[in-house]
Amino acid sequence: MPGVVRAKNRPVREIHYGDRVFAGILKIPAAGLALLLLSIAYFLYRAASPVIVKHGWAFLTSSTWDPVRDVYGALPVIYGTVVSSFIAIVIATPLSVGVALFLTEIAPRRTGRVFGFLVEMLAAIPSVVYGLWGIFVLAPWLRTSVEPFFKTWLGFLPFFSGPPYGVGMLAAGIILAVMITPTISSIAREVFSAIPLQQREAALGIGATRWEMMRLAVLQSSRRGLTGAVILGLGRALGETMAVTMIIGNRHEVSLSLFAPGSTMASIIANEYAEATTDTHVAALVEVGLVLFAVTFVINSIARLFLSRSGNR
Repeated sequence: MPGVVRAKNRPVREIHYGDRVFAGILKIPAAGLALLLLSIAYFLYRAASPVIVKHGWAFLTSSTWDPVRDVYGALPVIYGTVVSSFIAIVIATPLSVGVALFLTEIAPRRTGRVFGFLVEMLAAIPSVVYGLWGIFVLAPWLRTSVEPFFKTWLGFLPFFSGPPYGVGMLAAGIILAVMITPTISSIAREVFSAIPLQQREAALGIGATRWEMMRLAVLQSSRRGLTGAVILGLGRALGETMAVTMIIGNRHEVSLSLFAPGSTMASIIANEYAEATTDTHVAALVEVGLVLFAVTFVINSIARLFLSRSGNR
């Protein structure tokens, strides 16, 4: 019978002509987005090819960035991106999970809605506003209070040595932590909400306290989803530009001290692209963008994989 699909052990379902047309139309923008992604990657690779041919893998391992001599090495900006994002994840992960647990498990429904809206509003604040807050509020506070404290008590460690500038890796990491907290907490709330109520009631029924119920029935069942949420937050932290550019200090060097200024892949593109005068300089900046594109694509793909598996479970 035309228009009818029969599958083994499945009910008979009629496929209408309009459904087929609509499904075909939807395939066009889906394929267009995939082609757009591939075209961006191809454009970045083609524009960066002069530096790729000239420097090869040494571009990723060299620390020299000298536009006058056309010598470029991206190791300091890769290091700065990794360190600032790692600081952000270390700070934002427990904060975001705690906020999500409070909103889903402890707070009354009306209070949870209000605080949840306020947390999500953090994601709507423009990046440049975070940068201004970092310059005029966060950096002076770090320079006069936090960094001297760490230097006094932990100055024997290389991570807390050197003069307290205020701006630097630590400031950039804190800014990024505030910016990615709404992302991680909102996804964590969705993961917690997907856990069946019967699982919570079963934990309470065997005598578990509220904390034990959250630890056993909620957190342990959400590990895969929380991992995906953290990786998505990491993906945003890696690509953040304006706020980090304003607060990190923009010094092209590798330093173990969290007080020292540094630079990231996004910040060096924002600082130098408009002033690049040679084709090689532009190609070097584009290759930095290509590396950032590849890293972000891989990280977001891993996060989506974790979240999909969590949803299936």
